Amino acid sequence: MTALAVTRATLKRVLRDRTALFFMVLLPVAIIVVIGVTVRGFDEFRVGVVPDPRSGPVAQELAADLTKAPGLRTRSYADAADARTALRRAELDAVIVLPAGLDESVRAGRSVTVRVLVEPSGSAGHAAVSSVSAVVADHAARLQAARFATGQSGGTFDRNLALARSAEQASSPVAVRAETVNGQSDYLPLGYSYSTPTMLVLFVFINALAGGAAIVQTRRTGVYARALAAPVSARTLVAGETIAYLLLALLQSLLIVGIGALAFDVAWGDPLAAGVLVTLWALVGTGAGVLAGAVFRTPEQVHAIGPALGIGLGMLGGCMWPLALVPGWLRTAGHAVPQAWAVDAWTTLLSRDGDLSSVVRELTVLTGFAVALLTCASLALRHRLTTGPGA
Repeated sequence: MTALAVTRATLKRVLRDRTALFFMVLLPVAIIVVIGVTVRGFDEFRVGVVPDPRSGPVAQELAADLTKAPGLRTRSYADAADARTALRRAELDAVIVLPAGLDESVRAGRSVTVRVLVEPSGSAGHAAVSSVSAVVADHAARLQAARFATGQSGGTFDRNLALARSAEQASSPVAVRAETVNGQSDYLPLGYSYSTPTMLVLFVFINALAGGAAIVQTRRTGVYARALAAPVSARTLVAGETIAYLLLALLQSLLIVGIGALAFDVAWGDPLAAGVLVTLWALVGTGAGVLAGAVFRTPEQVHAIGPALGIGLGMLGGCMWPLALVPGWLRTAGHAVPQAWAVDAWTTLLSRDGDLSSVVRELTVLTGFAVALLTCASLALRHRLTTGPGA
């Protein structure tokens, strides 16, 4: 029996296990969706819009512009009192009250004031006012153009407003791009670009740890003892199991990367750097999983301790929240585990447009973790097989 035969047998056993497939595929995707939906609204202002029940086309167009505006997540309220209640409960950052008779005032050439309500102590509300003011100013520019055309060349206000709208759409707007010189973000992008790479780091490691239960079960059922009597060397068994766990870790990583790119539009950065990072992290997870299978005595121990240990290390290493937000001493402690270095590498690739040379330090540290874990795992499993393969 060769190492590849051991690998093939292990892969068949795992891929036939529906519980293992659930934790490998469905659970990570579900958590990616939940976290991605939760955090992707942090760069938008929550705004309530209270329209006039008898609003005309001008007011309706303003409400539509507010709804389509980037950076604003709007919700319409039929009653101003309900919108104020939501504002007091911090469900909204601001409330826009469209004035009654807006269409009549505009056609008559009178000034119109759009009220924006915010909480005095809420900084987000005051920032939302700037975004709302920009939308209202763009809308007012079209109205002024229509009024000017009506006064100078005649025609109806509605016809001139339609012409102003068409001219605005046909013109090439001036694009403004803000860029911070030498600026670097310490955070992953919001939304799915945050949840997908962090959950890749978290679940590849956790599933590898939990997968160590299969090695323990194989030991206890005497499969290794019979294989050694074949005879098959302990080195062959260790190599076969290690290759199988590496392929499973790579398979799960590629599934998460593919689903993130195709379903959630996640950009994984430089392909070469991302590929090396995924491979190294799969090696780290493989070492941890094989080591768990060699050290623990029962599958129940693996299932009880493995996931809890993986979650704890993930929390310490920044899979749950950015380490840039925690105190310095905790950030230093977090970098004692490989998860922190993997998340740092993804942050560089996704938030700073880094390439392979930008993450050499992180990849070097992860290589050290992988070598250490794989070495310990190989020695421990080989020792277990040669001293007591059925224990």
